[in-house]
Amino acid sequence: MEEIRKEYLFFGRVQGVGFRYRASHLALRRRISGFVTNEYDGSVRMEAQGKKEELTEFIKEISRGRWIEIDQIQEKDIPLEEGTGFYIR
Repeated sequence: MEEIRKEYLFFGRVQGVGFRYRASHLALRRRISGFVTNEYDGSVRMEAQGKKEELTEFIKEISRGRWIEIDQIQEKDIPLEEGTGFYIR
């Protein structure tokens, strides 16, 4: 299965609730590369690269965080990038 890369914007209660750390932990477990960062408007932006099925399950798992409440997710396909690992910015 071919890899894809997506940019996600998460809105809701996503800052100050461990969202970035949860995303990082789950990404490393699923061998997803990319990064996650807080935005000034209270949203969280993430770029994630991996197999389509892995990304789908990854997003579902993030949503199950104890204090995380995602009201909306915007996503778009973006070009693949070289590199490994998943980073918190």
